[in-house]
Amino acid sequence: MECVNLEKAIGLIPDGASIMVGGFMGIGTPERLVDELVRQGKRDLTLICNDNARPGVGVGKLVSAGLLKKTISSHIGLNPETQKRMFDKQLEVELTPQGTFAERIRAGGCGLGGVLTPTGVGTLVEEGKRKLEIDGKEYLVETPLHADFALIGAFLCDYVGNLSYALTARNFNPIMAMAADTVIVEIEHIVPTGMISPDHVMTPATLVDYVVVDRPLGS
Repeated sequence: MECVNLEKAIGLIPDGASIMVGGFMGIGTPERLVDELVRQGKRDLTLICNDNARPGVGVGKLVSAGLLKKTISSHIGLNPETQKRMFDKQLEVELTPQGTFAERIRAGGCGLGGVLTPTGVGTLVEEGKRKLEIDGKEYLVETPLHADFALIGAFLCDYVGNLSYALTARNFNPIMAMAADTVIVEIEHIVPTGMISPDHVMTPATLVDYVVVDRPLGS
């Protein structure tokens, strides 16, 4: 785990990268990292996030700035800018049911070849996907989701990089930290190693590549 400033952290992300961003309608989203993506003007990004938040909130800022090539989400209903860009063919939108979305990320993090789900069978969701029949019931084969980078928002971080989250801000952050090549974390509080009980470590330090801080941990 390496401590870096905000500018360097986002500077690691090239145009055209795929990014997972934690959060549920902006709750648990690393806002400073998102703001820096906008400031640096990263382009043609593929965003993997539960939703597109709202204009001016969370990852909605990426939509407003026109930085996205594609978004993979469970819903976009509260962001009219996403909808407009989709209809104008300026943004590719892949919608996936929320439970399936979470399990595809988990599969990506655990090295699984995919997940089986009955959700979407007999609907538009099944178009272009494999189906399997098990004990007389049909399932869709949903492929894993993986990203070049995961941008994670955490409540606590200790000096070696173990993370803990606050209440519902946990949401998709822990599984996304498992499913990306490089994990960049924005934290709210730094604590000495040992202050986070092992039972409360939700993302172990071995998964964390970079922590955004204004000063070295322990100083």
